Amino acid sequence: MASTLTALLYLGTLPKPTIWAEPGSAIPWWTSVTIWHQGSLEAREYRLLKEGKLETWDTQKPPEPGDKANFFIRYMRVIHTGRYRCDYLSPTGWSEPSDPLELVVTGLQNKPQLSALPSPVVASGGNVTLQCASWLGFDRFVLMKEGERQPSSTLVSQRAPSVGSQALFLVGPVTPSLRWTFRCYGYYNNTPQIWSYPSDPLELRVSGHKNRKILIGVSVTFLLLLSLLLLLLFLLIRHQHQKKMLQVRSGSVAPVQEENQSNQEGGSWWETGRSTSAGFRTSHENCQICVIPDAEVRESQPEEDKQMDSQATASEDPQDVTHAQLKGLNLGQGTSAPPSSQSTEPAAEPSVYAAVAIH
Repeated sequence: MASTLTALLYLGTLPKPTIWAEPGSAIPWWTSVTIWHQGSLEAREYRLLKEGKLETWDTQKPPEPGDKANFFIRYMRVIHTGRYRCDYLSPTGWSEPSDPLELVVTGLQNKPQLSALPSPVVASGGNVTLQCASWLGFDRFVLMKEGERQPSSTLVSQRAPSVGSQALFLVGPVTPSLRWTFRCYGYYNNTPQIWSYPSDPLELRVSGHKNRKILIGVSVTFLLLLSLLLLLLFLLIRHQHQKKMLQVRSGSVAPVQEENQSNQEGGSWWETGRSTSAGFRTSHENCQICVIPDAEVRESQPEEDKQMDSQATASEDPQDVTHAQLKGLNLGQGTSAPPSSQSTEPAAEPSVYAAVAIH
């Protein structure tokens, strides 16, 4: 009658508290563990209850009302093993107890062996059998998945001639989205909260998943290298184009300047000839007998004089010949004709050319 009345008082009044242990419920010998409680924001006091004990195991009164409290165990020993519950006190009374938390100590017996049958490589979505075995004759075996606070499964051991005692755990379906790493423990029925050392970790691998990861990594690397190569090629082409444009710009100015300079210095061919001829006449106007190079005389002689000079030269010994220009009007033979009246150049005085042989 009293329990029914208590349940009616709890019903619909206060939320049920939760309890958990960090880093987990299986604690190695002589290591620390924290038991957490979570209740209501109106909670003023928390109690830690242990099954088999009439008195409260521990009590905590926060300085201010809050929905969490923790109980710290510095060194985990056998006396700390067992089932725990918690409740809290609010202005309306005590809450109902939480679900039980079983706290065990590990590392007091040798570890079992964990293996996958037939292989730890599993197809995606497939199942696999994990074998936990030991020669110590454990009564039960516990399978724990990494990252989970509570055991995944607990099985009664079976006798096996090849391994002593064993338990076969069916695991699956295995998917690549989760990590599948397991350990197992063994214990005896008379000490259910005292477990062995954990087995070595066993990680299940999804077939083809690693190859896909490698393929994806290679593809990403190839794309990055290709992008880098294209970028370098673009920069090289851009540099070559800019270099060519600079050469074109610098080359388009130089030829024009050279052409203008040549035109200013030389002028046209006929202006050059006129200036040369005028210079020739001007330089020799005041001399009675001037020695001039043979080439210049030949260029300025009339055709008949050139023939006479060639005949005279052929009849003499091959010696150096120098032409002299004789200035005077009384020499009529070999007189060059005056320039045409159509020429714009001023008329020059007639000149007589003769070949002088120097011995």
